[in-house]
Amino acid sequence: MKVTLLLGSTSDTAFAQKIADTLKEFSVPSETVVASAHKVPEKVVDIVKKLNDDPQPQVVITVVGMSNGLAGVVAGSSVHPVITCPPAKNLEEYQVDLHSSLRMPSDVPVLTVLNPKNAALAAVRILAEGNPDLKKKVAERIEQIKAGY
Repeated sequence: MKVTLLLGSTSDTAFAQKIADTLKEFSVPSETVVASAHKVPEKVVDIVKKLNDDPQPQVVITVVGMSNGLAGVVAGSSVHPVITCPPAKNLEEYQVDLHSSLRMPSDVPVLTVLNPKNAALAAVRILAEGNPDLKKKVAERIEQIKAGY
């Protein structure tokens, strides 16, 4: 099991680290790869092919702002769930990034999660469906949260 964090730019590294840190809390391995769908689409296609050939359960989380072509390109060919988590720095970027992430063509399923911690938790819950130990960790986390309220 693993989560691949696919970044559109190295400038998104700090934001993606927040996702990786939450995955570590659940002992879910992650790998970070940088590849722009606009600048090196052939690299993105090659990455998706390699992920598709990997038999382990996995989720792809794209971290990209502006025109979010990366999530769509990945979801258009990936056999794995794709979550996008745009790293908006201000309200203007947020509005553009959000609309770019939500408006995907038919047959290109991308789940958009704005909070990096929640993107990681969504990936963990997807992976937990096929992993009883991870599912137990998720249930324990939920109980911890409820105990705090």
